[in-house]
Amino acid sequence: MRTWHLLASLALVAGLPWLATPAFAGQGRLLATGGATQVEGAAGGGIVPWAVLAGYGTEDEFGGAAFHTRVDTGDYALAAYGAAFTLYNRLELSVARQSFDLGELQRQLALPWDSLDQDIHGAKLRIAGDLVYTHMPQVSVGMQRKRLRDGTLPLALGAHDDAGTDVYVSATKLFLDAAGGYQLLLNGTLRSTRANQGGLLGFGGDRKAGRSVVFEGSAAVLPSPRLALGVEYRQKPDNLGFAREDDWYDVFVAWFPNKHVAVVGAWAELGSIATLDRQRGAYLSLQVGF
Repeated sequence: MRTWHLLASLALVAGLPWLATPAFAGQGRLLATGGATQVEGAAGGGIVPWAVLAGYGTEDEFGGAAFHTRVDTGDYALAAYGAAFTLYNRLELSVARQSFDLGELQRQLALPWDSLDQDIHGAKLRIAGDLVYTHMPQVSVGMQRKRLRDGTLPLALGAHDDAGTDVYVSATKLFLDAAGGYQLLLNGTLRSTRANQGGLLGFGGDRKAGRSVVFEGSAAVLPSPRLALGVEYRQKPDNLGFAREDDWYDVFVAWFPNKHVAVVGAWAELGSIATLDRQRGAYLSLQVGF
């Protein structure tokens, strides 16, 4: 219940400026062009950051969003929540908390921990282009500073550090009349990272301590301005000897009933996580913003 109380508070904070001054909410941008919120707190898809910035603020406005996401594979569960704030459709600042329920692994190994928790502080800067109105895609650079709240278990399993920084560049373009006359969104992201399972199992490992450059991509068709159907792929490093790390995939449906709410449902294929194979399950995310 504490998580939902915090989400409600974030939603209220995100909504207050819109309630006070409607122009603050950014009425000029097209529906869905703020994206959803990916699991690390940046605007984008479910598992991949895009070049878009949170909210609907234009170049002379602010924007932002608060989110709550849950992924459940049966053996594990991940809850993530946080908020992002965008200044003048140029700079996005975000904060997120992830809580990874160890579930079956805790029971099998009789671990004294029931979860791994991680804080993420992010920033993203739009450096060129526009999602819709220029021939070139919108291009943004971003960073995510990640720190485990207790790194004892990942360090004992071979991780080098309990904190690290991901750096990425994303290019995203929305084609208004593409796939069968529908809108088509394409995104590509290159990420430099040392994170194991996104940082939840620490950073670097006995197999590889340094950085890896990995590819992430998304594609979505919008059969209507309020609905997006898409797929995502996220390449992963493989740093830890005790457990291999597989790439992530998902198939998602995103619904944008208006500019203040977004709901994303997905089926995620996460591969092997901390020695348990075939981790797959439902992904659900709620976003409120302005």
